[in-house]
Amino acid sequence: MPRKTPDQEYEERHIEKKEDNSSVAATFIKYAAYVIIFFGFLWFLVQYVFPMLPQ
Repeated sequence: MPRKTPDQEYEERHIEKKEDNSSVAATFIKYAAYVIIFFGFLWFLVQYVFPMLPQ
Protein backbone atom coordinates (compact mmCIF):
# COMPACT_ATOMS: atom_id res chain seq x y z
CA MET A 1 0.00 0.00 0.00
CA PRO A 2 1.68 3.23 -1.10
CA ARG A 3 2.12 6.00 1.42
CA LYS A 4 2.88 9.57 0.58
CA THR A 5 5.22 11.68 2.61
CA PRO A 6 6.01 15.28 1.84
CA ASP A 7 9.11 14.48 -0.21
CA GLN A 8 8.68 10.91 -1.45
CA GLU A 9 6.33 8.02 -2.11
CA TYR A 10 7.16 4.51 -0.99
CA GLU A 11 5.46 1.17 -0.82
CA GLU A 12 5.56 -1.23 2.12
CA ARG A 13 5.81 -4.93 1.38
CA HIS A 14 5.71 -7.75 3.85
CA ILE A 15 7.11 -10.96 2.37
CA GLU A 16 6.78 -14.15 4.37
CA LYS A 17 8.92 -17.15 3.59
CA LYS A 18 6.54 -20.09 3.31
CA GLU A 19 8.67 -23.06 4.37
CA ASP A 20 7.29 -25.47 6.90
CA ASN A 21 10.16 -27.52 8.33
CA SER A 22 7.88 -30.39 9.31
CA SER A 23 6.63 -30.59 5.72
CA VAL A 24 10.19 -30.63 4.39
CA ALA A 25 11.16 -33.38 6.84
CA ALA A 26 8.09 -35.45 5.96
CA THR A 27 8.89 -35.19 2.25
CA PHE A 28 12.49 -36.21 2.88
CA ILE A 29 11.38 -39.25 4.89
CA LYS A 30 8.91 -40.23 2.17
CA TYR A 31 11.49 -40.15 -0.61
CA ALA A 32 14.11 -41.84 1.57
CA ALA A 33 11.62 -44.68 2.12
CA TYR A 34 11.10 -44.94 -1.66
CA VAL A 35 14.85 -45.27 -2.20
CA ILE A 36 15.22 -47.90 0.55
CA ILE A 37 12.32 -49.94 -0.88
CA PHE A 38 13.81 -49.70 -4.38
CA PHE A 39 17.23 -50.95 -3.25
CA GLY A 40 15.56 -53.66 -1.16
CA PHE A 41 13.72 -54.86 -4.25
CA LEU A 42 16.96 -54.89 -6.26
CA TRP A 43 18.68 -56.88 -3.50
CA PHE A 44 15.80 -59.39 -3.52
CA LEU A 45 16.13 -59.81 -7.28
CA VAL A 46 19.88 -60.37 -7.12
CA GLN A 47 19.78 -62.75 -4.14
CA TYR A 48 16.73 -64.88 -4.96
CA VAL A 49 15.35 -64.38 -8.46
CA PHE A 50 18.47 -64.15 -10.64
CA PRO A 51 20.03 -67.39 -9.26
CA MET A 52 16.82 -69.27 -10.21
CA LEU A 53 17.10 -68.32 -13.88
CA PRO A 54 18.65 -70.97 -16.13
CA GLN A 55 22.02 -70.09 -17.54
